[in-house]
Amino acid sequence: MTAPLAPVTLHTDQVHARLPELTVIDVRTPGEYASGHLPGALNIPLDRVRRALPELRYVAGRGGVLFVCASGARSENAARLLAGQGVPAATLAGGTGAWAAAGQDLERPAACDTRAGWSMERQVRFTAGALVLVGIALGLLVHPAFQILSAGIAGGLVFSALTDTCGMAAVLGRLPYNRPRAADLDAVLAALRGR
Repeated sequence: MTAPLAPVTLHTDQVHARLPELTVIDVRTPGEYASGHLPGALNIPLDRVRRALPELRYVAGRGGVLFVCASGARSENAARLLAGQGVPAATLAGGTGAWAAAGQDLERPAACDTRAGWSMERQVRFTAGALVLVGIALGLLVHPAFQILSAGIAGGLVFSALTDTCGMAAVLGRLPYNRPRAADLDAVLAALRGR
């Protein structure tokens, strides 16, 4: 068995300089991936990375594997998984959010566009705000106990910020309009084998 390695964290300027030599794997859901991803990124959702391990091991020896997600939390988990198997892997600090904030382009292929038309972040902000307003309105008009809904959403947002995860995005990602198509893992694995 190969000795575990430590995953590497790269910043946007480092990734931009090395992008042609890296195999970029976006570990977000297909809906999130369709909303914008790094140029040339392939989509392997985090829960399917383990199945792609042989192919990822292969491409890691041919230039490196960079995992990317929205903020860097899921991609760090994927990089840790590979590094634990002795496969060198890196993650993009701050994810696609940092990439876009640095002025770098995101690909948004028309064939993968979600029917929702809104980014996942925008959907989360809208849903959270709407639920808070509903909780306040029902608390004022019907019964004060409905304000627990607003408190629950506020607590969820604080938890989301502290853990750098988003349960609401995970739930919204399962809605039909956020699922343009399932990730075609077999096609991605074939593309990795061809590199």
